[in-house]
Amino acid sequence: MVIDSVNGVESQTEKLMDVCRLRCTPIMTFINKLDRDGREPLDLLAEIEEKLSIECAPMTWPIGMGKRFKGVYNLYKKELFLFTPGKETRERDGIVIKDINDSQLDELLGSQADDLRADIELLEGAANPFDLSEYLKGYQTPVFFGSAINNFGVQELLDCFVENAPAPAKRPAVSRDVDPYEEAFSGFVFKIQANMDPAHHDRIAFLRICSGNHRLGKEVALSNATIFMAQDRSNVEEAYAGDIIGLHNHGTIKIGDTFTESKEELKFTGIPNFAPEHFRRVLLRDPLKLKQLQKGLTQLSEEGAIQVFKPMLGAEYIMGAVGVLQFEVTIARLKNEYRVEASFEGVDLATARWVHCSDPKILAEFEKKNSSKLAYDSEGCLTFLAQSNWALNYAKEQWPQVEFRKTREVL
Repeated sequence: MVIDSVNGVESQTEKLMDVCRLRCTPIMTFINKLDRDGREPLDLLAEIEEKLSIECAPMTWPIGMGKRFKGVYNLYKKELFLFTPGKETRERDGIVIKDINDSQLDELLGSQADDLRADIELLEGAANPFDLSEYLKGYQTPVFFGSAINNFGVQELLDCFVENAPAPAKRPAVSRDVDPYEEAFSGFVFKIQANMDPAHHDRIAFLRICSGNHRLGKEVALSNATIFMAQDRSNVEEAYAGDIIGLHNHGTIKIGDTFTESKEELKFTGIPNFAPEHFRRVLLRDPLKLKQLQKGLTQLSEEGAIQVFKPMLGAEYIMGAVGVLQFEVTIARLKNEYRVEASFEGVDLATARWVHCSDPKILAEFEKKNSSKLAYDSEGCLTFLAQSNWALNYAKEQWPQVEFRKTREVL
């Protein structure tokens, strides 16, 4: 989890944390941009604990920030790493300072040495010590500080990750849990990205391997499997449980699809879709581009860039998002990747809930009386669009047999 030291915890981080909390996923935290003036480290730790409901255990500690940023001190290994602005690499070995009262600290840090001593004294009395068992349960996060653009402070996090991060665990499927040590290959698609290569307008399906291993030419028939590092990609000859590979997708693969070489029918679970909190109505400037708009919105919704709703009444499309920035990104991608000039306007909606009812008669009556408030998402699932939280609560009171779900599992 990367936290901006200037902005602190942002709304999209809270949503991602909800996903991790549902799965008890262990999290390590990197507080970034210490080379800029930002918020005090203690304030950031307090905000993380308050907003994300997770205990923080500082592993490194920054010395100053912005122009006064001198480096980080490893609280557990008692090592000091000095920061050089503009330098993208640093010495692998830190300066070992076992005693913070060592005069060497004053020689290296000047007046900031006393500030570091005061911070460490405070942390020793008030901060949470790192507890591996609490981290593995998802209750505690080790916290590191640094500047990613300068590749500073990152190595400490990576070292901790290699030492403490858990191995791939069993993955729940509808019929049973799949052990990563099983010989038979299995995996599921959790993300689809369109137009990763603008020159070819390709679509990549990201598959997480849950068991067995993938080899080029294996019977499971994954041709041209790809592994990614930032913007670079290369063909992968072999991959194992826990690895993520990319598959070229021509529209036949969807999020939630399961791949397996065994004859057993597996369907992995646990890919949630969260209800959006922001909504916009799509405006198409050229009506002749309607098909391109539909294609673009469909593909962008498949990859999770945006959620698209088609109201039961009317011919418009409504976009839903967790963060407002997603709308700007969607409009830009429609223009650049699909040659569709579109814009959006505000719509009087506050939240959405997926509707479920085990009684078909009650559901039909609900649809009849609330058709103006209902829509279908990109998967054809019935969704209630509420103008306010009060309207949502009122609907719940009026229809106690109907479930209004905040999340929808991708199947």
